[in-house]
Amino acid sequence: MTGHVFTSVALGTWGKPPDPVAWAALGVAIALALLSVAPKTVHESVGLGAASDPDQRRRVVAGSAFVAAFLSLGYVAFYLRGGPRIIDATSYFLEGHAIAHGKFAWAVPSPSASFRGRFLLFHDPASVAVIFPPGYPLLLAAGFLVGAPMVIGPVIAAALVVATVLVTRELCGPEDPSRDAIATLAGSLSIVCAALRYHTADTMAHGASALGITLALACALSGRRTGLVAYHLLAGLAVGWVIATRPVSGVPIAIVVYVLAAGSDKREASLAAAILATLPGVALLAVAQRAETGNLLASAQRAYYAMSDGPPGCFRYGFGKDTGCLFEHGDFVKAHLGSGFGWMAALGTTGRRLKAHLADGFNFEPLLLLVLVPSLRRIRSRPSIALALVVGQILAYAPFYFDGNYPGGGARMFADVLPLEHALAAIGISYIAPRVELLRRGLVILALACGGFAVHAVFNHVALAERDGGRPMYEPDVTREAQVTKGLVFFDTDQGFNLAHVPGANPETDVLAARLRGDDHDRMLLERLNHPASHIYRFAKDSSTVSLWVPPPGNSDFWRFEAEADWPPLAQTAGWAEPAWMNGTCASQERALELHPTSAATASATIELPVFRSGRWLVTPRIVRTGGRGKGTLRLVPMGRPALPEDARLVWDWEDEAPAGARTPRETCIDLAPREAPLLAEGPGAGARWVLTATGGTVALDRTMLRFLR
Repeated sequence: MTGHVFTSVALGTWGKPPDPVAWAALGVAIALALLSVAPKTVHESVGLGAASDPDQRRRVVAGSAFVAAFLSLGYVAFYLRGGPRIIDATSYFLEGHAIAHGKFAWAVPSPSASFRGRFLLFHDPASVAVIFPPGYPLLLAAGFLVGAPMVIGPVIAAALVVATVLVTRELCGPEDPSRDAIATLAGSLSIVCAALRYHTADTMAHGASALGITLALACALSGRRTGLVAYHLLAGLAVGWVIATRPVSGVPIAIVVYVLAAGSDKREASLAAAILATLPGVALLAVAQRAETGNLLASAQRAYYAMSDGPPGCFRYGFGKDTGCLFEHGDFVKAHLGSGFGWMAALGTTGRRLKAHLADGFNFEPLLLLVLVPSLRRIRSRPSIALALVVGQILAYAPFYFDGNYPGGGARMFADVLPLEHALAAIGISYIAPRVELLRRGLVILALACGGFAVHAVFNHVALAERDGGRPMYEPDVTREAQVTKGLVFFDTDQGFNLAHVPGANPETDVLAARLRGDDHDRMLLERLNHPASHIYRFAKDSSTVSLWVPPPGNSDFWRFEAEADWPPLAQTAGWAEPAWMNGTCASQERALELHPTSAATASATIELPVFRSGRWLVTPRIVRTGGRGKGTLRLVPMGRPALPEDARLVWDWEDEAPAGARTPRETCIDLAPREAPLLAEGPGAGARWVLTATGGTVALDRTMLRFLR
């Protein structure tokens, strides 16, 4: 309990409305509650009477869709504060930007470390791609082409209202005289759903996936009812879209659509149409994977985690002792997967998702029970198909170890079926208290949903607004006001880089965003780009700034490259590399690249070592002794030329043991013996690579010093 706010693990957070949006929602809740008991003449005077003709019903649906879009746009401004916030959303944003330029993957200048980072997959020789499936980014690309990518979410919000109305009508069936009123109520539930407002505001894929699932089910039910093959073809197209957007979410809806097609009057034609229509979406996913990984069937996400995280195979759909990535999801894995990811751990992960999901659909947990009412009344019914799909979504994600919950987004793995829950709840309301007019029952539920947001669910959205610095980590207005319209702009955040980077940008005419590495990667990039005007973007919660950036003093004969700046590595086997903080140690910039072997295997990681000009260089690597039992080997591999006999000397070995008398095991940095190496800076595959290996324990590479000899 803090002031006017009560928080508990079981009940969540409750309190006085914390912001103007919550106060407005409370006002709407009170108004709806009063309307629920007002005389019928009042309902008619404010336009709440039943729509009497198709044109009027269409106007009601169109108006509801507009309100949903407007609220999602407001969410962008008020809670997101103008743009994407979390790393996933900014990565989708960058992927949409790339597709708008006609690229699933794009070439980057050297050194590539200036453009690599989280959720970006590097592919030789110098290609970078975002790891997420291409379906939703394809929609974002349309937004970029018209100069308004953040409008795509609100457009999806409007479409979701229409899709929710359509699927509710089909679930009710033509024999239900109240189906239009029930469908309108379902559309209204979509409007007041705060989780759906978030998922149709931020650049996350769940809103687009929800739209595909809802339309697929509506079309499949229409095909089953009418016998028209065209509806099954449309359902198949929607299934393909979902597969290209969120492949796991595509499995349950594909099963339902194919089963409905197989049960139609024209079984063979309907099933063939649905399956064939799915193929364009599958092909889109395969083409994107080919561009990102070089293999039509290789998942870019799995390829990324194989190169950036560990233990090997940690990012998987399934069970096992080593399931769960220790770098990206380390805190979660240590807290919940201490004994691996088995059935009990899967139940725990699913349980946490369900707990988070209780408030997602209606802002107030008890209202979720309405979803079950139609099937409790009659198990063999059309609504039970939708409930089976909801359950299928839950089961489909059960073999995935990470729960994925976060404030505002809720149980995002289940957000894809929120429209189906709204449809089921609206039908459930029609079954409860049948002597009370449906409009009054609906107004009560809507009032509870709005009130639930005002005093309960809103606190999650406030937490979302305040996290990650409380604002987008790149705001174009900041660079515009500083009159920075071209050149190189450095960013020290992943999110800022993702939002600002334009694939293929030329710094002579445009702004090229790059990552600030704090070593000579930055200086070399400036040299390679022929010294364009350079700035640095500093993110701050109160006000971000952009200012001139001048590289530290140096000359072209001496270069320092931090090993952790080259994460993710180009390749790794039998273990994983990660950038580790070493505060208070001798490690330069208090960071180093650690390599962790698995069991008794010898782990290896390959990273890039840039070379400024061709010639003979004196190479001095520096390692950090971490006090473990590891044995390390470092091998320099010159690129772009045939192997020379002297290359055999470019190998360093050490044992990672604490020196006698050291206060802590992290106090010792060792400059390994300098060695000469002929290195090339021009031509295909120029530069060099470090191959770091570790046996028996963790080893750490700090930096490399290069000195030009001749």
